[in-house]
Amino acid sequence: MQDTSRLAGVIAPVLTPFAEDGSPDGERFVEHCQWLLDEGCTALAPFGTTSEGPSLGLDERMELLEELIDAGVAPSQLMPGTGTSSLSDTIELTAHAVEVGCGGVLVLPPYFFKDPSEEGLFRYYSELIEEVGDHRLRLYLYHIPQMSAVPVTRNLVDRLRSAYPDEIAGLKDSSGNMAGTLDLMDSFPDLAIFPASEAVLLEGLKHGAAGCISATANVQPRAIRALYEAAEGPEADALQFRVAAVRAAILKAPTIPGIKALISHARSDPQWRVVRPPLVALDEAEEMRLVAALKSDCEFALRIE
Repeated sequence: MQDTSRLAGVIAPVLTPFAEDGSPDGERFVEHCQWLLDEGCTALAPFGTTSEGPSLGLDERMELLEELIDAGVAPSQLMPGTGTSSLSDTIELTAHAVEVGCGGVLVLPPYFFKDPSEEGLFRYYSELIEEVGDHRLRLYLYHIPQMSAVPVTRNLVDRLRSAYPDEIAGLKDSSGNMAGTLDLMDSFPDLAIFPASEAVLLEGLKHGAAGCISATANVQPRAIRALYEAAEGPEADALQFRVAAVRAAILKAPTIPGIKALISHARSDPQWRVVRPPLVALDEAEEMRLVAALKSDCEFALRIE
């Protein structure tokens, strides 16, 4: 049976806003996080892919995390991304997250060296857990092979779960391969498995998913939460269709610049459009096409005007 003390539900991988000088904008970040929780997110996963996490420095990540907690967000609702290609950096970020009381950490495999052996990946995660050395650690593996080029395989999950049954809490599957996600759920019913798309949330929940961790939860958290709560009810199929349509419309543009452009438009705040290189913000024409697609195709959580 799934450990109910572990994170579950609708989790947003929070976008990172940037100030005019290019630094992370703590005020906008905290405001957006509070809005997400108010709109129905059960937890937040900052500093992953959608957060432009690999473009953030260690100090920036830790400072933003502390600002969020200082603003009153419960650390038990936080699953910050702490995985890097450097084991020492990953240990530092993970130990900090545990120290401030985070409910979990989301850890990429080391992604610079390609085709590492299963043994090498096992040692990476094993050394991380041993070096952090804290019984409060709850580690969620992050499988996103199209970005990392380093898959988190079923065998690796099995080895880690067997060696560290208390620390290995679950997995976010961003592969887009629902058959593989379902196989993980069937193989590890004691782990919290999260698909990375609300478009398959209903199917996932029927097979034991813990919820979803989706980029587009940044803009439609209330609708996704409604689906999560109504998964066994008569409205589930209609709600699933609606959130999938919103997601499809959003993904007509590059994901991170597109979602930031939508927030910028909805909040009349051009600063939200800023992304860090190598990403590039949408130009005005691209933004207007995206806004028009959402206005014509579906009701939208940010109430695009």
